[in-house]
Amino acid sequence: MSLDTPGACDSHVHVFLPEQFAYDPQRSYTPGPANCGALNRHMGLLGLQRCVIVQPSVYGTDNACLLAGLKTMGPAARGVAVVDPATVTDAQLQDLQAAGVRALRVNFEAGGGSPADKPAAIAAMASRLRGTDLAIQLYVDIQTAATAVRLPAMQDVVLILDHYAGFKVGTDLASADFQSILDALRGGNIWVKLSAPYRTGCSSPDYSELQPVAEAMIEAAPQRMVWASDWPHTGGGKDRGGHNHPQIEPFRQIDSAVDLERLRSWVADPAGFAAIISDNPARLFDFS
Repeated sequence: MSLDTPGACDSHVHVFLPEQFAYDPQRSYTPGPANCGALNRHMGLLGLQRCVIVQPSVYGTDNACLLAGLKTMGPAARGVAVVDPATVTDAQLQDLQAAGVRALRVNFEAGGGSPADKPAAIAAMASRLRGTDLAIQLYVDIQTAATAVRLPAMQDVVLILDHYAGFKVGTDLASADFQSILDALRGGNIWVKLSAPYRTGCSSPDYSELQPVAEAMIEAAPQRMVWASDWPHTGGGKDRGGHNHPQIEPFRQIDSAVDLERLRSWVADPAGFAAIISDNPARLFDFS
C-alpha cells in the first residue's frame, strides 16, 4: 500500500554509514550500510513524508551519524539520540535539540547487555531530562517497561515505549505488567510505538497473536499511538550473544506495506489510523 495521508510519518528508522562513521568496537553486531538515499526510497514507496531517525546501538553514544542523517533529511526528519546522563552537558543537550533530536533512548535489548539496576538507570535518564523538552524512549522488555511507567521520576517527562512496549507473545494480557502499561496509557504521558512486530515472538505469518495487544493499547490511548517500521530491519537483538561480531549481519526482508495494511485493519476507523500515521507523531516529535 501507499499512503495518501498528509504528513505520514515512519516514527522509527535507522541510518548506517560505516564508511563515514565507524561503529563502536564493543557493538554486538555489524550491520551493512543504509543511507539516506535508501531511506528516501523506503519512504517514497510507502507514501511517507516524515521520519524519525533513531540512534542504533552499534554507534553507542556517538551521535555523529545520526546528526549527519538529520542534516541530509532536513525538516522531514526528527531524531532520537543516545547519551550518558552522567556526563552529557546542558549545552550538548541544547545542541542535539537544535539539530532535530526530540528524545533520548535507553536501550537494554539490542546492545548486548544492561545494568544490574535497570529502574535506577532509567530514573537517572529521566531525572537528567527534567526541565528540558526532550522525551525518554525505552527499548526494554515489558517487565522493565511496566516498572518504568510507575517510577516517580517519570511524572515530569514524556515516555515513549519502543516496539509494542516490549510485549512478547506468551505474555498474558491480564498480567500485572500488561495492565500496568494500559493503566499508564490511560492516565499518563506515555506513548507506544506500534513497530517491529517481528520482535514480539509471533509465530503466525499474519501476527494474529499480536492483534488483541494492539487493539488494547489503541483503545487505551489512541491519541498516543504512533506507527513505525524499524527500517532497515536489523536482526537478532539479544539472540546474537557475545559482542563485536565482525561479519556483516543481513537485514531482515520485511514488507512494510503489508505491516501498514495489517495495522489499518486493526484500527477501528480511518480517522484513528490517520492519527496514528500522521497527527500523533507530529505532536510527539514536534513536526511543524
